[in-house]
Amino acid sequence: MVKVSSLGYPRLGENREWKKLIESYWSQKINKEELLEGAKALRLEFLKKQLNAGLDLIPVGDFSLYDHILDLSVQFNIIPKRFAKEKDINLDLYFAIARGSKENVASSMKKWFNTNYHYIVPEWSKQRPKLNNSRLLDLYLEAREVVGDKAKPVITGPITYVALSSGVEDFTAAVKSLLPLYKQVFTELVEAGAVYIQIDEPIFVTDEGADYLEAAKAVYGYFAKEVPQAKFIFQTYFEALIDAESLSQLPVAAFGLDFVHGLEENLVALKTGLFKDKEVFVGIVDGRNVWSSDFVKTQDLLQQISEKTAELTLQPSCSLLHVPVTTKHETTLDSILLNGLAFADEKLQEIKLLAEKLDGQERPAYREHISHFEALQAADFRNVELENLEDVTTERSSSFEKRRQLQQEKLHLPLLPTTTIGSFPQSQEIRRTRLAWKRGKISDEDYQAFINAEIERWIRIQEDLDLDVLVHGEFERVDMVEFFGQQLAGFATTKLGWVQSYGSRAVKPPIIYGDVQHIKPLTVRETVYAQSLTDRPVKGMLTGPITITNWSFERTDIPRRQLFDQIGLAIKDEIKLLEDAGIAIIQVDEAALREGLPLRKAKQKAYLDDAVRAFHIATSSVKDETQIHTHMCYSKFDEIIDSIRALDADVISIETSRSHGDIIKSFETATYPLGIGLGVYDIHSPRVPSKEEVIANIERPLHQLSPKQFWVNPDCGLKTRQEAETLAALKVLVAATKEVRHKLGN
Repeated sequence: MVKVSSLGYPRLGENREWKKLIESYWSQKINKEELLEGAKALRLEFLKKQLNAGLDLIPVGDFSLYDHILDLSVQFNIIPKRFAKEKDINLDLYFAIARGSKENVASSMKKWFNTNYHYIVPEWSKQRPKLNNSRLLDLYLEAREVVGDKAKPVITGPITYVALSSGVEDFTAAVKSLLPLYKQVFTELVEAGAVYIQIDEPIFVTDEGADYLEAAKAVYGYFAKEVPQAKFIFQTYFEALIDAESLSQLPVAAFGLDFVHGLEENLVALKTGLFKDKEVFVGIVDGRNVWSSDFVKTQDLLQQISEKTAELTLQPSCSLLHVPVTTKHETTLDSILLNGLAFADEKLQEIKLLAEKLDGQERPAYREHISHFEALQAADFRNVELENLEDVTTERSSSFEKRRQLQQEKLHLPLLPTTTIGSFPQSQEIRRTRLAWKRGKISDEDYQAFINAEIERWIRIQEDLDLDVLVHGEFERVDMVEFFGQQLAGFATTKLGWVQSYGSRAVKPPIIYGDVQHIKPLTVRETVYAQSLTDRPVKGMLTGPITITNWSFERTDIPRRQLFDQIGLAIKDEIKLLEDAGIAIIQVDEAALREGLPLRKAKQKAYLDDAVRAFHIATSSVKDETQIHTHMCYSKFDEIIDSIRALDADVISIETSRSHGDIIKSFETATYPLGIGLGVYDIHSPRVPSKEEVIANIERPLHQLSPKQFWVNPDCGLKTRQEAETLAALKVLVAATKEVRHKLGN
C-alpha cells in the first residue's frame, strides 16, 4: 500500500490567525501565556486537518513563532554576539534577534533558496553550541497525543544549517560542534517513539552542495552509528540532487526527492537503480504553486517510479509553507479557474487520490479532477492575441552618460539626492477605509477623496522633511504585486490566499491564469495628482515583469520567457501613460529578480537573459530625459551584477543595511557605472537609526562609489512601519545626508 506524507504545513492559518496572534503579543494586547496557548491551539488544529486528510506521516516541528532556522539557532545557542549579554534565552530575545531592539540591530534575512520566504541568517562568532531547549521533543510528544505514530519530526540538517550561516570560519568544525546536539535530539525522539525523522538538506540540490559531499558522508555515518534505531529521511526539494550517485550511498533509510522541479535528473538517478535499496519519498505534487496536478501525466510518471523502487511514499515537492491554506473561501473566482486550483489542503487530497489510484483504487473524485484540469487548459483566456514583439524597442536610444546629463538639466537634483522606495505606512484608518470601500459601504468618490487626502498629507510631510524626490505613498495598494494583478487582464486575486513572506508578514500573490494585457491605466491618477501638489519630482511607482511573475502564482502551461514578455508589454503601456502625463522619474521595481534565479548555474544565464529582455521591453521606449529607477531586495548581488548592469536602469536602489554593507563591493564604480542608492537603514526593524549610523552607511560606499552616482534612501518600502518611527528615521536620513554633503563641499 502506497503511503502519503507531507513535508510541512502553512503556519498562517486560514484567516491569518497565526499572524494576528503574534502581532497581538508584540503590541502587548496579550501576554506570553496567551501567545503560547494560542500557538498550541493552532498547531493542534493543523495536525488534525492533516490527520483527517488521510496522511500516514504528519510533519512535526514545521510550526514556528517566526522562522524555523531561527528556532534552530536559539535551540543550539547560536545567538548573535551583540545579544550575548542577555542572560535569559527567552521569547523576547528570540523576537529581538528577528526584529531588532532599541539596543541592537536585527539579524540579516535572506531568501530561502529561490522562494519568497525569508529566513533569519544564523550568526556564528565563536559561540559554544549547546541545547537551550527540547523544542522538537516537546512538539513531538504534543503531536503524538493527536496523531499517534503518524507524527514525523522534521528538522533542518546540520550541513544546510551551517551552509546558510554567516561568520563561519571553519565549516567542518562548525558542523562537528553541532553533531552531539543533533544526536541528543534524535535519541530523545527515538526513545519517545519516533520512527521516521525527516532531515531537510536542501543545500544538496545547489551547485554549492557538491562541496559538502564528504561532509555528508561523515555526518550521516555518525548519525547511523549513534542513533541506529532511527529511520532518517534525507529530504531535498526545489531541484534535483547535485550528485545522486554519491549521495545515494548515505546510510539513511529513505530519500525525499523533488519530482516536480527536479524531475529529469532525479528520474534518471532513480531509473539507473541508485535508490533500489532505499525508500523513496516522492515529491509529486507542486508545493510551490497553486495549480492542480495533471493526473494523467503524473500517473504515468508514478508508474515509472514504482517500477524502480520497492517502497515509495507520495508527498508534495516541498513544504506547503509556500502556498495558501485552502480554496474553500474563494467563492468569487470563475468556476473553471477555481476548479483548477489546489492550495495546501487540496494538495493533500490530490496526494491521497494519486496514492489510491496507484494502489488500484479510483474514486469518482479522481475522474472529476481530470475533467476540471482539462477544462482549464482549453479555456479561452489562455488563447489571446497579443502585441507583436518585433515592433517593440528593446534598447534605450542613448548612453547612460548622455541620459544623465539630460535628466539633470531637467530635474536639477542636488548631490546625494534623497528619496524613499515608494510606500509609506498604511495606518489602521487606511486599511479600514479600503475594506469599507471594498464592501460597498463607502462610494468610489468618497474613497478616492480619502486617498487623495492621504497623498496630499504625505506630499507635505515629504516636503517638510526636505526629501528631494517624492512619492505618492501607494495608499491605494494592498501589495506591490497584488495591486497590478487586480487590474491587468489574465490575473486573478484571492480573498484569503495568504502566504508567509517573513515573520508575521503575509502576502497574497495574484494568480496568473491567462494571457496578460494592459487594459486600463493603473497608477496614473494617483501619481499625476501627487505631482500636481509639488514642484519637486514625484516618482511613478510600478512593479517590473520579473517581480510580478516571481511574486505571483504563475501559469505553467507556457514558457516563463513568454510570460515575462507579456507582462513587460503591459508595464510598457503603463510607463507610456505616465510619461505622457509629465512624470519625469518612473521606478520599475525588480525586487525579486535574484529570487527567481535557478539554483543551478547551468540554468541561470537563460533566466537572466530573459529577465533583462523583459525589463528592456518594459522600459526602453521612454525618452532620454525620463529617468528609469529600479529597486531590488536582499540578494547575493555579485552573482548577477552583469545582468543588473545590463538592465540599464538610470538608478538602482538596493538593500544593504541588514547585510551590514557586505554587498557594496559588488557595486564598485568600475563594476557599476550607473546611479545607485544603497539602503542606509533597515525598515524591517522598528528601531530608529542614529545619525552617526546613517552617516557611516552613506560614507562607507563612497570609498568605492562616486558621489555623483550615489542616492540616499531606506532599504525598502515603508508600508509596514508605524508613522512616528518612519518620520523619525527619515529625519535622521535627511540630516545625515546634509552633513555628508557639507563634508563633500556641497
